[in-house]
Amino acid sequence: MQYKELLIPYNPWWKNPETSFERLPSFHRPLFNTIYRGLEETPQIISITGPRRVGKSTIIRQIVRRLIDKGIKPDSIVYYSMDDPALYRSEVDHDKFFDSLMNEARKKAGGHSLYVFLDEIQRFERWELFLKKYYDLHYPVRFTISGSASSPIFKKSRESLLGRIKDYHILPFSFREFLLFHSLQKPTLSSQFDEIYKTGEAIMGMLTQHPEYADLPEVKVPPIPQELKSYVDGHIKKFFVEGGFPEVWSLPDWETKQSYLFDNQVEKVISEDLVLAVELRKPELLKRFYISLLENPGYEINFQQLSADLGINRANIEKYFPLLEMTDLIRHAEKFTKSPIRVRRGNIKCYLVDLALRNAILRIQESLLEDPRALGLYAENLVFNALKKWEGTIDINYFREKASEVDFIVHAGAGRYLPVEVKYKNAIKDIELRAIKNFCKRFKCATGIVVTKEWTDFGKKDNLFYMPLPHFLLLFD
Repeated sequence: MQYKELLIPYNPWWKNPETSFERLPSFHRPLFNTIYRGLEETPQIISITGPRRVGKSTIIRQIVRRLIDKGIKPDSIVYYSMDDPALYRSEVDHDKFFDSLMNEARKKAGGHSLYVFLDEIQRFERWELFLKKYYDLHYPVRFTISGSASSPIFKKSRESLLGRIKDYHILPFSFREFLLFHSLQKPTLSSQFDEIYKTGEAIMGMLTQHPEYADLPEVKVPPIPQELKSYVDGHIKKFFVEGGFPEVWSLPDWETKQSYLFDNQVEKVISEDLVLAVELRKPELLKRFYISLLENPGYEINFQQLSADLGINRANIEKYFPLLEMTDLIRHAEKFTKSPIRVRRGNIKCYLVDLALRNAILRIQESLLEDPRALGLYAENLVFNALKKWEGTIDINYFREKASEVDFIVHAGAGRYLPVEVKYKNAIKDIELRAIKNFCKRFKCATGIVVTKEWTDFGKKDNLFYMPLPHFLLLFD
């Protein structure tokens, strides 16, 4: 068959580069520039991974647009999605397809260097062998591939390209990205967000690099207009409910949004990806286990007790847990210990990569915003996700001894610890901060962070550094 027929619908810029990107979002996620620089500056294959529907294909098309804007010949850029149903036509020879695709692309490029973008590449069997072949032959092509992180098989295939591939992992939108996206048409707001960012950036960098420094500088917060505070507070409430999957935001009602999330992020991941990848025989048990984790994010759980409560063998639970992490459905924090040796997993805390999944599966809507306990759990979850992105963080644990508990202990290297406590409430009693103060004293931490609800909470107080949740989250992309 003529493989050109497969490529034409996916490459409209060959014919009309001026009109090919009219429907492409103008908003660029911060990671876009990092990926684009990687494509320009490194010889490796660029890999873009992440959960379903977080915008991997959008970023690829934005890269294509940037290349054309910078003068790359449109005919030298080839995009193809490996989940194209046409690949299953009887006349398509899978063993010869990849080579035929490359030959067609080379003809189209006419001797120019070639950019090839292959979306959903995990759908193509033995894809890594073909890429390895062309990479090792120094073929004049820059490959960019994308794949769903929900495929464990895909992860194993990437490992065989060690040294030849550079991976960029994309997660659902952070609150900062969510806010910037929704204020795209309000440039004055974006500049104000930058001011908020600047007031915390230096302090946060010092806290991770030198948490032993007690003499933190006083930080003057520029006056934040009440209108801006109200705007940010309104959007953090939306973010609690809608989460970071961009396609959800424009759907017409909560029922549609929740069905979309459940179908794409749970049913397809568990019932399709994992069943095929690891030959999961009883997906309903995995689903039951996952739902049990959703019910109390941030609470300490014990696998043995959970096994008894759910009627699921502990061995199965220990098998299921890494699968859920591998598919970007959950994350976990282990109990703090000074010892570098980890014992067999017993007690852990579980957090969600995106809170909207909990809302979708448990059918929680705006009533969430009237539940102080739930909002406290959600705030803690968002802080954990932000800390995972914090440059200088080596590991994150939680501390618990008897009745004393600190939400997070950030390991900053060389035996340096930075405790973080989340108190998303209107008034904080001194007794509620006793645990973090005792931890600082016991482990010689000069300071700790308290993430609060009120905008007025910013700066040093009793050797702790206070920061309101919206301000804290605006520091992390």
